[in-house]
Order: sequence, then structure tokens, then C-alpha cells
Amino acid sequence: MDLNQYKNEFLSYLSKRVITKQPNNLYEPIDYILKLGGKRIRPILVLLSCDIFGGESGKAMDAALAIEMFHNFTLIHDDIMDNASLRRGKDTVHKKWDVNTGILSGDALMILSYQQFEQYKDKTFLKLYNLFNRTALQICEGQQYDMDFELRNDVTLDAYMKMIRYKTAVLLACALQMGAIIANATENDAEHIYNYGLHLGTAFQLQDDYLDTFGSKEFGKKVGGDILENKKTFLFIRSVDLASKEDRKELLNLYQNIEPSQNKIDRVIELFNKYKIKELLFQEIRTYTELAFSCVDKLSLERADKNHLLELGKNLMNRKI
Repeated sequence: MDLNQYKNEFLSYLSKRVITKQPNNLYEPIDYILKLGGKRIRPILVLLSCDIFGGESGKAMDAALAIEMFHNFTLIHDDIMDNASLRRGKDTVHKKWDVNTGILSGDALMILSYQQFEQYKDKTFLKLYNLFNRTALQICEGQQYDMDFELRNDVTLDAYMKMIRYKTAVLLACALQMGAIIANATENDAEHIYNYGLHLGTAFQLQDDYLDTFGSKEFGKKVGGDILENKKTFLFIRSVDLASKEDRKELLNLYQNIEPSQNKIDRVIELFNKYKIKELLFQEIRTYTELAFSCVDKLSLERADKNHLLELGKNLMNRKI
């Protein structure tokens, strides 16, 4: 299993399919964001899944392109909502052009993503289209939950887990199931590969909670980013649950402060450490990773193909892909 080969084949296909046309100010931002880089993990998952279930990855290229286009549409709009100035080290679309251009180009990119399914026929089209529609709406719901949580201090762990499942995990799960559908995998296998992606994507986002809070130069993460933005992550929610009355009050007050401060980061991390929240987070990551791997065991695949999926999961969690 050579993930770089999948990536290179996809990038070659992407370069042929994405052509800038008139009006320039609509299509140039689309070309810009699609060529901005990234690991392309979602289209890779589509191609890999199709191959593993005995299909031809070339027939999955349009579905892979659809999911990459949709992902980048969400990035354009997320950057506008977050007023972010950089994406992958470069200007965001709305900074390079303007907000209205970003909104319109993002909308066009979403429409283009749906057009890719026109290459599929009959039952395959319907299955892909229905899965994609459900996933797209869940991602919008996840984004709204995330925005709502910024204004609340009473976010439950169940609500948070649903938010990260919708905002992050469902698109990975969708990518894997799309490949299975195109390869004509059984309904059971399509369901199990979806759940594999869902659990793995959840574990991946929980790991982001850790990296975004405690930081890692290796992964380019800034220490305390989520704390400065008052993000209601697993770490915050579990701390509120376990803290003494005095510590809970202090933590809630710290998360009312919108001014960036190193003292705030240091004190919040002290509180996280006091209640051993990091260890609880690692345990949760292990739980979801094991759930993902248990789904692999249920697949009607050869052991070598199952091992490829297990290795994929390990590499994803170790940020090697």
C-alpha cells in the first residue's frame, strides 16, 4: 500500500480536471485553494478503499475529487467565519481577494463537488449521492454546534463528542464508504468501513485537542491555541466536571477572558494537570482507536488488506500521513 502513489495519481487527475475559466474572480480562487497543498488524506481514502475491496481506483477518481472539493469549500467558509488570515502558510481566499469573492467561490466549489457524481450511474450514483448529502448536512450541523459552544459553558461531553464526530469524523468515514460503494462491496463491509473511519476520525480529533492545547513543534501546533480561543474541548469539559467548586469557578472565569495571555494558558494547563485530564484524554483516544480497529476485524477481507487498514490508522494517529 503506497499512499504516496495514490496521492500522486490524484494530484495528476486534479490538475487535468480543474481548469480556470471565466469569470476569473470566481474560478481563480477555486484553483488557488485546490492547489494550496495539504495531505489529501480524504481523496486518498476513497482510492484506497476502492482498491482494497477489489475495485479499480481509477473509477473512484471523480468521487475522490468531489470529496476534496467539498472539503476545500468548507475551508474557505470556515476561514471567513474565523476571520483567519492564513491557510497552509498562505493567504486565505478571503484575504487574498475579499469576503464576497470567498463566499461566492466557496459556493461554486460546493456545486462543482456535486457535479463530479454525474460520472456515476444508477444505483452507484444514488448511494454516493445520498451518502454525500447526509455527510454534507452533518458537517454544517457540526460547524453550528462548534459556533454555539463558544458562547456556552454548559457543554456536555456527549454534545462535544457529537460535534467533533459531525465536524471532522464523518467526512473520513464518507470517503472510505464511497470507495467501498464504487467497488461494489457488500452492505456489511460498507457499513464496517464507514464505522472504521468514524471512530478513527473521532480519535484523530481528540488527539488534536491534546496537540492544540499542549502544542508540538513536530506537528506545527502552537501551545494553548484552543485555550486562547476559549474552545470547549474534551480537556475543558472534563475539568469542569471534576474540579472543586473554587477551581471550577476560576476555570470558567478564565474562559470568559477574550484577551490573549500567556498567564491564562499557563494557569489553565495547571488546572488540567491538577485533575489529570491529559491521562483521561489519552484513554479516550485509545478507546476510539480500538473501536476503529475492531471494525477492521469485521470486514470480509484478506488479512493483508486488513493489516493495510490497521497500518493506515496507526500512521494517521502518528501524523505520518
